[in-house]
Amino acid sequence: MALEYPDDLKYLDSHEYARLEGDIATIGISAFAVDQLGDIVFLELPEVGDAVEKGEKLGTVESVKAVEDLNSPVSGTVIETNAPLLDAPEQLADDPYGEAWLIKVRVDNVDDLDDALSADEYRSQVEGE
Repeated sequence: MALEYPDDLKYLDSHEYARLEGDIATIGISAFAVDQLGDIVFLELPEVGDAVEKGEKLGTVESVKAVEDLNSPVSGTVIETNAPLLDAPEQLADDPYGEAWLIKVRVDNVDDLDDALSADEYRSQVEGE
């Protein structure tokens, strides 16, 4: 399966991504992470109004293979969660960069993403090029 890595996203080593629009970051997990996890059965996300810190745990994703921490690529305040995904976490596999985003955060400092990976850097890392 050919995995996609959209160029408008910034990626973490831990496979989360952020799409920054103004001071709002849409955060999710990459198609590579979804592929590696396999069948996703449970998702834990922060509540609207919660603070998240760059590099810190913001929730967990559980598959039949493993439970993995989700790390925040930015610091800020959660302004929206993808509630339908909590009831149907398996939908993460359908559209990880579109409908299956996890949370939206009002970012404290847009420079938080300066050290994140570009799509090409992330592709090289996960595909071993």
